[in-house]
Amino acid sequence: MVQQVRKRKRKRKISKKQQAIYRRRRIMVAVILVLLLALIVFCVYSIGRGVGAVNTLIHHDEVYAISRDATPIPKSTSKVKKCSANDLTLQLSSKSQSVGVGGSLEFTATIVHEGSGSCLVDGSDGGRVLTITSGTETIYRSDLCSSDSRWLLMAKGDKDEQTLTWNTDFNATLTECTDEASWPKVKAGTYIAQIALKDAPKAKSDPVTFTVE
Repeated sequence: MVQQVRKRKRKRKISKKQQAIYRRRRIMVAVILVLLLALIVFCVYSIGRGVGAVNTLIHHDEVYAISRDATPIPKSTSKVKKCSANDLTLQLSSKSQSVGVGGSLEFTATIVHEGSGSCLVDGSDGGRVLTITSGTETIYRSDLCSSDSRWLLMAKGDKDEQTLTWNTDFNATLTECTDEASWPKVKAGTYIAQIALKDAPKAKSDPVTFTVE
């Protein structure tokens, strides 16, 4: 009977240097896995944010309409009335009786309250409008370009005085505000200036006649 001799497998001895190399490799693999996981999480988060932003952009008008409808428009609680032609007197004077072509002419616009009770009036260039005419033709209006309201609470005897400058421009044919530098200049001739309230057209100053030379 032949006996089989079992050969024992010899265990492979790993040096400390190799063990250190294996440890570093394991650490590197772990770091790479963590970075990949972080990258995946970041990509998923970014995609989610992007989809949300696109959805918000698409439905912006609907959201705006809903929020606008949900927000009540504030109602004015002031019981002070707006001034009428019966409450005010408008005055206009010019610094000079003539101005050169392409020059500037200064006016002084004055609003005087002569009524019995207090009232509100818009004293801005859009509320107290300066108009320049030549014959039956309107040459210039100070309310072509929008301006901030300048509400004045006036009582009997109150006076508001403002300086207005007209740069001998022609803007009456324009339908919207543009750069004043592009407005044409008027030609030499006789012109009439007057101010009136936009909210109360009957409240107006006496006309002021001057010439452009």
